[in-house]
Amino acid sequence: MRPAAALIAMCFALAIAGCGGSTSGDSKGGQTGTPAAPPGSLEALWRAQGEDVAIVAGTSDYGPGPNRVSFLIVDRRSRLVATKTAKVWVARGLRQAPFLETTAASESIGVPGGDRADAAEIYVTHVDLPAPGRYWILAEPVGGKQIQALGNVVVKKEPATPGLGDHAIPSETPTLADVGGDPSKITTATPPDTELLRTSVAQAIAAREPFVVAFATPKFCQSRTCGPVVQVVQAVARKLEGSGVRFIHVEVYEDNDPAKGTNRWVDEWHLPTEPFTFVVDRHGIIRAKLEGAFSVGELEAAVEKVT
Repeated sequence: MRPAAALIAMCFALAIAGCGGSTSGDSKGGQTGTPAAPPGSLEALWRAQGEDVAIVAGTSDYGPGPNRVSFLIVDRRSRLVATKTAKVWVARGLRQAPFLETTAASESIGVPGGDRADAAEIYVTHVDLPAPGRYWILAEPVGGKQIQALGNVVVKKEPATPGLGDHAIPSETPTLADVGGDPSKITTATPPDTELLRTSVAQAIAAREPFVVAFATPKFCQSRTCGPVVQVVQAVARKLEGSGVRFIHVEVYEDNDPAKGTNRWVDEWHLPTEPFTFVVDRHGIIRAKLEGAFSVGELEAAVEKVT
């Protein structure tokens, strides 16, 4: 379970230490002993005028095929860079030509007046990564200061968590009926939203109704995104009340105690981090996987596809 603030600090340090090393106005190609970047390569784009930094990853679990990739861009003064969109290039190697050029959109984290995350916005893009291996990603915000953020993602033969098109795991997640109607036993959200605690994943699958399940612990989340994630789920659930979609919140730790480790439902879904949210259709098939923070708009769009 990784803290976002620590990631920001780490990646900022990497950017200073040598994830580029030049600032706006530098040629980025004149360093002694550094071979020139091949024309048309990702490295050539990276060496364009502007500040070099490392991407701060918001997602980490990737498999071959379509993937949602989220990230922050932090400049050398530890300031978040947020524009409406960023250009994104993807290549198999730093000195290879990008095989994909797309756009990342800035998405709001949480809901107005709700819990605060480490950042108010995060860039999100969707890319098709065809095979296992390491991919390099370059992101350049559109508008504002000139800055290029470089990073990579590792695609495994299979993601650690259930992926798009997989059957949801029919976990007997806890409900209010299991704890005598006491929400404090199965949620750390304050105040608790009992509507998210009435149905288990297994019950939703058996009922053949689409559902959203969010694995998150608002009280103990190290990345400070669990509270905002649960509040986004609450907001969408209220907005789509009567749509036939069930919304479920599942805590992360055994007996809500981090000292006891993750609970059996998190282990059943093989979640390496938190929060994770899945959108499942009426046939029990996962149609969207949202790792980390996401916006109300992102979740709404994903739910509309299963209604």
